[in-house]
Amino acid sequence: MKVFIVAGEPSGDRLGGALMGGLKALRPDVTFEGIGGSDMAAEGLQSRFDMSELSVMGIAEILPKYRSLMARINETAEAVIAANPDVMITIDSPDFSLRVAKRVKARSGIRTVHYVAPTVWAWRPGRAKKMARFIDHVLALFPFEPPLMRDEGMECDFVGHPVVAEPVATDAEALAFRAAHGIGDAPLLMVLPGSRRSEVAKLADVFGDATARFANAVSDLRVVIPAAGPVADDVVAATKDWAVQPIILDPRQLSRADAQAQKRAAFRAADLALAASGTVSLELAAAATPMVIAYRMHWLSFRLIKAMALIDTVTLVNLVSETRVVPEFLGPECEAGKIADGLVRVFKAPDAQKAAMALTMERLGQGGEAPGMRAARAVLERIPAV
Repeated sequence: MKVFIVAGEPSGDRLGGALMGGLKALRPDVTFEGIGGSDMAAEGLQSRFDMSELSVMGIAEILPKYRSLMARINETAEAVIAANPDVMITIDSPDFSLRVAKRVKARSGIRTVHYVAPTVWAWRPGRAKKMARFIDHVLALFPFEPPLMRDEGMECDFVGHPVVAEPVATDAEALAFRAAHGIGDAPLLMVLPGSRRSEVAKLADVFGDATARFANAVSDLRVVIPAAGPVADDVVAATKDWAVQPIILDPRQLSRADAQAQKRAAFRAADLALAASGTVSLELAAAATPMVIAYRMHWLSFRLIKAMALIDTVTLVNLVSETRVVPEFLGPECEAGKIADGLVRVFKAPDAQKAAMALTMERLGQGGEAPGMRAARAVLERIPAV
């Protein structure tokens, strides 16, 4: 069985790695070709080019790279058609993935699966209808999504979110982390400025200022940043003048397993997190770490997205739990003083968030079959016999 699989950013790479592992367990004869990152490489994928070329967020941010992205889209579509796989699986990154799928479907009968349903419940509800012209099957992360996809004529299965199957550090491991870094019983703030260079560049200054203000309200504050490998040097450079010098966890200095274990321990050890908007909110929920979410983007991107939004929150914990307990500071609201005030409020009263995070994990499938295996099973059950 031959699978062409495409992911364009770190969160998609994690989904792809888990799905590939599930497919290998169910179909030992499977082979892979495509584009991905380290998780997919660990399952045997040799990426056709560096996945980081596709990690661009925001309408205005995409424009300068439009020509190179279009070239990669055409190159990838040609590679899929030449490979003639039993199925092509695209993962998230719709600006890239769905353009590839559209070109492939226009020139072939290759079965197309898209992993991560478009957020039609959030903005641009017409996307599902357009997508149905060239996507056969959707793998959904949230239980409320399948009816929306099926209404437009696509097959769709809720497979759960992989965060519910990922290991979480124990209390003993969290205590060991604190001891190893000399933190003891001091309040610990974890700062997560994103996994893209553009995010670190935009958020480092305001996050540093907010952290300093928070430190004025919380004595003996310590700060830790689990840096993503591709941006570790950027994080070191961007935080060198912070008033509260952070402990920076650089995964490049450790084996992959040790780096992940250290990151999990930091998540569990932290009393509170300040994070860029994204799927990291679910990782924090799994670790039961209260959070404040903040994000800066180009003013044009923010205004366009806000004008099209159908929801009043972008944080997944708020959406899945049907609460609004995670404070958000987005676009023009992403100011150090406002963020610091939000951190103080959550630090003093975290219980409502902790309840919402537990409910989120339950609704995303915690305790059931691993989502990667569920996704693999869904792909194989709906594909013609091969």
